Amino acid sequence: MIFFPSSEPMFRSKQAALDIQDLRGLLRLRLRLGSLTLLETHFTRIDQVFLVWAGISAAIFGTAQFWPTLSWTTQAALWGCLTCVGIVTMSNLAWFWVQVERLRWVVYLWSGLMLGGVILTAHGIFSGVPLILMNLCGLWLSLCAAGYGAMGIGMRSRSFLLAALMHLAVLPVLSSALAWQFLLTGAVMSGCLLLLACVQWDMRQPIEHPDLLSEQDRQFNQQQQRLRRA
Repeated sequence: MIFFPSSEPMFRSKQAALDIQDLRGLLRLRLRLGSLTLLETHFTRIDQVFLVWAGISAAIFGTAQFWPTLSWTTQAALWGCLTCVGIVTMSNLAWFWVQVERLRWVVYLWSGLMLGGVILTAHGIFSGVPLILMNLCGLWLSLCAAGYGAMGIGMRSRSFLLAALMHLAVLPVLSSALAWQFLLTGAVMSGCLLLLACVQWDMRQPIEHPDLLSEQDRQFNQQQQRLRRA
């Protein structure tokens, strides 16, 4: 048995034949200039989760890099609020999909990692713990790497394992880019999230949940899967 879907590329153009769990809450984007279509794509609710976290990551680390006059305690409070907003938004957007795919642990995993990161960050800033303060970027990169790594194994996805490795690869570079470490960290975190939102990543085959999908829904998904294989 092959653990990873070797016949499926890590990244590819977004698939058009979507399952029921992907069509729920789908956002379609079309940019046109007269009769010329400049961009046409779609974002599932999982893609929307990636976009939300990309925006939050950019805001947090961009503020730390480019607004040095803002006190660390104020930033810690803002980071905590933004992260909590991200957790609630992620849970609301992703819940139907993770239920159907039997991946509720993914929401629990990221909620725990992000809350843990916020608590450690706040403790380091408000209590003045040098070890935490000197390694804030490394802390968040490591937490994200752990999350992506767990997803890569649990979802049989090389795409998420690659994202984990990308975050880990930046850790040794931080010490030589101290003046720009927040910018570098934010760019890696947001960049990976934007990439995952804009392409189709690999994972194990979809799972049909009989308690959440009707017989008609399951037949529809089977038809979509046949179209994708064709």
